[in-house]
Amino acid sequence: MTSVNRLMRAIRVFEFGNPEVLKLCTDVPVPSPGEDQVLVRVRACGINPVETYIRAGAYARKPTLPYTPGTDIAGVVEDVGKKVTSFKNGDRVFATSTITGGYAEYALCSSSTVYPLPDQLNFKQGAALSVPYLTAYRALCHKAHAKPGEVVLVHGASGGVGIAACQIARAYGLKVFGTRDNHRETDYIDKIEEATGGQGINVILEMLSNVNLSNDLRLLSSSGRVIIVGSRGPIEINPRDTMLKESSIIGVSLFSESKEERNESFAALFGGIEAGWLKPLIGPEYTLDKAPQAHEDIIQTSGATGKMVFVI
Repeated sequence: MTSVNRLMRAIRVFEFGNPEVLKLCTDVPVPSPGEDQVLVRVRACGINPVETYIRAGAYARKPTLPYTPGTDIAGVVEDVGKKVTSFKNGDRVFATSTITGGYAEYALCSSSTVYPLPDQLNFKQGAALSVPYLTAYRALCHKAHAKPGEVVLVHGASGGVGIAACQIARAYGLKVFGTRDNHRETDYIDKIEEATGGQGINVILEMLSNVNLSNDLRLLSSSGRVIIVGSRGPIEINPRDTMLKESSIIGVSLFSESKEERNESFAALFGGIEAGWLKPLIGPEYTLDKAPQAHEDIIQTSGATGKMVFVI
């Protein structure tokens, strides 16, 4: 599965732990594609919070050690397997998943997870498409069943998923409120309640439910829904807060997405790119040698603007 005498730089994790376990290696063999696989020369790779949980060994699904993190990549096709007919060397592509890991100069992907990168997007934007926009679309459309005219509150609206959610919600006719740093203010709930005229929020996308969930339940309208996108620990709530409004708390995970749902999501997202309203906003950029700092920043930095990416 490896190309003879070809080596690349890649991040390798030999043990679960703090960000320092992300080791930049320069002698990793470049893989060769199998029959239905695509080798991509990675130009950019998205950085996602879930990758920090996996690295720490705190996630339910643990990869076999050693491994290279990273799923959201964009780049140029370097080689294809003999059964691959949809792509050729030199094609601009992005991928929703990798076999060998995206924090690397080259990544091996199943052809079913590779998509043409639209001309309207650069490589960094391509690396910001997969997890953020698929998550936002699944949260709003597949789980919340949000309808035009409803009010949605996006916590962490300046981050990768938050920006994606705001763009999708506006394009689909929802009224959008968002928090960045201001959700740490003691009176932010009063401000939001005033802005909605006391009618409450129909849908809340929650990126940090271990902090905000109890307050979210107070903000909901009748039959309102809190969609759990992220959490970093437990929280105590009063279940009675869900009763009077008949509100719902719904979790979302891309791992549970069906093939049909994925196809629907991408049809909507590609339509958004063509229409011009889907435009990933790129935030902090890192080189591979800064991987430990990137993992520290994505967890510790509050109110970051745009999608964090590696530029390779």
